[in-house]
Amino acid sequence: MSSAPHGGDGIVNFRLRKDLAKEYTPDSDTTKLHLKLDLDTQGNPGDLEKEILLSMLASPVAFGFPSYEELASSVRIRRNIVESARKTVLAFDTEEAERPADCWTYAEDSGFTILPGASLISALQKATQPSISGSLYSFSCYRATEYVILLAIAQELETCNPDLYRQLQKQWEVRAIKSGEFHDVFLREYGSMDAPLPPKYYVPGDRLWFRNPDQHSSDVKGYEGSWVFYLGSGLFTNFWKKGQDYTLTSKCLELFHWRNATCRDEEGKLQIDEATVEELVAASMSDQAEAERILQEMVRLREPQGVYIDGGCIDTSREYPRLVCPGTSDLVLPTT
Repeated sequence: MSSAPHGGDGIVNFRLRKDLAKEYTPDSDTTKLHLKLDLDTQGNPGDLEKEILLSMLASPVAFGFPSYEELASSVRIRRNIVESARKTVLAFDTEEAERPADCWTYAEDSGFTILPGASLISALQKATQPSISGSLYSFSCYRATEYVILLAIAQELETCNPDLYRQLQKQWEVRAIKSGEFHDVFLREYGSMDAPLPPKYYVPGDRLWFRNPDQHSSDVKGYEGSWVFYLGSGLFTNFWKKGQDYTLTSKCLELFHWRNATCRDEEGKLQIDEATVEELVAASMSDQAEAERILQEMVRLREPQGVYIDGGCIDTSREYPRLVCPGTSDLVLPTT
């Protein structure tokens, strides 16, 4: 690691030395960092934090923090995201949704809110982690990522900023924040269509979107793309199948084969046959040359919205939580 003052304004930049970056993250590929350093990110939280920090140090875009405390909180929140995402198992549904009735309620104008007296952290865990609730609840992939992010932030706030945690608790007793508003309130985005991130650059805890580059199958609701977290160790979340996290290759193959598994139900509505997708992915995975051909097609950067020519499924940006510490937090809740 190297550091250097910047502009004499008190800012210090830290980055991996060029020789180490070339060795550990060639072409900004962080998906093999755990292998280079023999990290056990699933069994050792310290190794997970090490992968988070080293990936940030290798970033082509600087992560700015006003204090060491904010940096430490950011690393812990990312660790929380990964640890909670690993425990999250859900039922995929774009039409219906349900939550544990002992701590959640629903109204059209406020969405799913927690009952007075219910712990926000406990309610989020019950809704997403069947190891705690004993049940699977229905979510879309986008809403599922919001709950995991919210849980990770709440866990950090409870310790580092109790006042803001109490405000967050009150917010979810009054009205849920979701969709575009959730992004604006809780997240920062780095990378863009004009300045895209490298296709294989990810930091554990990043939220990202894999786009379905096939116009026909992307017309199926819920199959426009897939929202996931990067877990580190070259893995991405699979909320629908416990213990079957995606590699970059398996995720790309799944999205590729959506186009080959479209069908129409009895009412003529376009659908994706998941059983067919599984069969096609398994067949492609057994043919190394075919899997590599599909992967190279899919790891191209995605095209702009509405364009389907020759783009891949890789988004140009990633998302991560805002600052949370007292005095420097930029997380502002609507209720307050």
